[in-house]
This record gives sequence, C-alpha cells and structure tokens, in this order.
Amino acid sequence: MAVNPQLFPNGMPVPFVNELFVLAREGVEFEVDKIPGSRGGHVKAKGTIYLSNIRMVFVSNKPVEGVAAFDMPLLYVHGEKFNQPIFFCNNISGLVDPVVPDNENRALYSTHSFKILFKEGGCGTFVPLFFNLIGLVRQYNQQTSRASAEPELDPLRAADTPVDEMMRHAYVDPNDPTRIFLQQPTPDSQLRRRTYHSRPTEPHILY
Repeated sequence: MAVNPQLFPNGMPVPFVNELFVLAREGVEFEVDKIPGSRGGHVKAKGTIYLSNIRMVFVSNKPVEGVAAFDMPLLYVHGEKFNQPIFFCNNISGLVDPVVPDNENRALYSTHSFKILFKEGGCGTFVPLFFNLIGLVRQYNQQTSRASAEPELDPLRAADTPVDEMMRHAYVDPNDPTRIFLQQPTPDSQLRRRTYHSRPTEPHILY
C-alpha cells in the first residue's frame, strides 16, 4: 500500500500504462492502520473506492491528517473477507502489504489491515467484481511467475490480466450504486504513470 498516489483535480487516480478502471463506488467508509503520522496509526475516512486491473484506490472526500488517498496493489492484498454482521453494515476486511521504495529495507515496513464499509446502498455489484478480479490477478500472476526469474512481486504485472470476459458477464445489483466504467475516463496515454515510485520532486495532486 502507498499513501497519496497521483490524482487528477477531480479526484480520479492518474492511471498506469495499460491500467483499466473497472468501477468506482462512492459512499464507502475506509479504515486502515499503521499509517505514520496519524493518531495511533489508525485512519478512518469517507470517500470513493476505485477498482482497476492493477489496484484499488480509496480517495477521501477530504484529506485526513494530510492523507488524501490510499493505493493498494491487488497483488499485495491478502486475507480478504466479506463480512455480514447482524448489527453493523456489510464490509470487506483484509490485509495489504506496503509498497517499499527500492532503497528501503522491507523489514522496516509493516503489513496494514483495512476495512471497506458499505454504509450507503447495497454491495451486490462491488463484492463479486472485487473477488473475481483479485482471483484473476492472482491466477495470472502465478502463471506468468512460472516462466519468469523475477524474485519480487511486481504489482504492475497485473495490467496484463484479461478482464474483458469478467466484465461482459458482470452482474449489476440495482441496489448497489457502484459505477462500472464502460469507457475509460482518462484516455490520454501521455498522462499515464510507468512506475509505482514517484520521483522526489514529483508533487502529489490532492483532492
């Protein structure tokens, strides 16, 4: 996971090369722990979740303690679970590993736990697409890893995951306000990112 990924002025994440956004879900509450600089390391905010063939990005309605968004590569997510508590709203919980800069020691970074709470409307569209997509990404990564000598997990490898068939058969729940992207909202390839690590002088656009 990484904090404050690049965003357009309207809050939409700046895409990577070959990244395809699948959906956007507004009106969710997002919780995550072990965030440096926050009170107790825990952050809770309301906003929008964007899901693509590479990652999940939560963009807050307003920055919380200097953090406007969280970027979670799908290949770094594990232990995900759909929860339906009796007295609380439906939610997805899980763990996500940190995106570690090339010159940093992985041992200095902790795995984060997160939770996505659906407090406004149903989740019958979002939940199946999320679990189907993350399953496809893992399956594709395992297949390509067998033929690759790369020891590290490359989050951008997920960009080649074939998601067209999944999207054609996606079920749309009328009670779920999730917006599915039939056309990509940012087609200009010149704006697309090519690496997960920003240059030190490259500013983040906050929403």
